[in-house]
Amino acid sequence: MCWDEHKLYSEIYDLVIDSCTGVSPDCLALMRQALERETNQTARSLLQAMLENVELAGKLRKPVCQSPGFPTVYISFGDNFELPNIKDIWSRAITDATMDGFLRPSMVHPLTRENSGDNSGVGVPNFEFDYIPGQEYIEMVISFKGCGAELGNRMKIMTTAMLGKNYSGFKRLVLETVKDAGGKPCPPFAVGIGVGGQMDVAAKLSRRAVSTRDWRDVNPDPMLQDLEEELLEKINLLGIGPAGIGGDTTALAVKIGLSFTHTAILPVAINFHCWPARRGGFRIYPDGSKEVLFGGK
Repeated sequence: MCWDEHKLYSEIYDLVIDSCTGVSPDCLALMRQALERETNQTARSLLQAMLENVELAGKLRKPVCQSPGFPTVYISFGDNFELPNIKDIWSRAITDATMDGFLRPSMVHPLTRENSGDNSGVGVPNFEFDYIPGQEYIEMVISFKGCGAELGNRMKIMTTAMLGKNYSGFKRLVLETVKDAGGKPCPPFAVGIGVGGQMDVAAKLSRRAVSTRDWRDVNPDPMLQDLEEELLEKINLLGIGPAGIGGDTTALAVKIGLSFTHTAILPVAINFHCWPARRGGFRIYPDGSKEVLFGGK
């Protein structure tokens, strides 16, 4: 690592605050496009209010949502980087940002429900590390994913027979899950879908797909691209609309992550991401330069 610990902490602390007081540019662009297309006047007013909320949060340096969500840090690195105390630095930045008023303390023991008071605790933040041979930079992305949206999530271990012709069973599962969730995941949401592996792999794929991909991107796999576009169109035909009040805009994006699986099973995880896409990141190169991701500073 070419940065010392003090500089790394400073950059991460600023990134945490920037992520919590704004929404990533890809989400904002899709929200504005949705506002232009929306034909339901009540839905239009809600979309406008959401965009004004983001603008005010940025101006006033206030959290864009009252909930801090659950933080996951995605880190990828190559052959020539050391990661000094990286978990401690991220944890400290999040607890300091909480004590400085940028995050509501919401992390609790899962059984006793005791609140740590500063968003610290076992497993917080969650970390996903990827070693990528030959990668010349270290990349860090933080995603604060809203937890109210989790209430609509679904996990199912399908079989080949359930998959159906032209993946009809898979598509039905996704659409039924969205319909059952209704307005709970704070639409217009994005939907992350993990397919394959075992249960844990599918769940991680679903979160990664919706947390780290640009919501405007095109899946490099043509089959998955077609599925993403078809599901997005069909979800928006359900008429759930912004905040569940009806309208043309229920989802902003559908993102699918895939892994090979065993012939006996087809794990599918469906993961909702509320419209406040609070995330940011950067890459650090060997010469100490920084490349900003998701429009951060």
